[in-house]
Amino acid sequence: MDIIFKTLSDKNRRRIIQLLKEKSMTVSELLTHFDITQASLSHHLDVLKRANFVTDERRGQFVYYTLNQTIFEESVNLILNLLV
Repeated sequence: MDIIFKTLSDKNRRRIIQLLKEKSMTVSELLTHFDITQASLSHHLDVLKRANFVTDERRGQFVYYTLNQTIFEESVNLILNLLV
């Protein structure tokens, strides 16, 4: 549970999740939505990957990041259960 809150505590990571809910994206595509360095974005993606919120897949020369819907939905349900 702690990893969920740590992961979601950062506004950039929450924004990445919002963007990946729409479609899979590369770092370059994601970077157009932020005013941060590529290194910072890569760090946030690494945190999301370690928490299993995001998966990555190499397609040719690009790596696409995808929201792990199952983990995301389970996390939302855990948080909602705390509020009820």
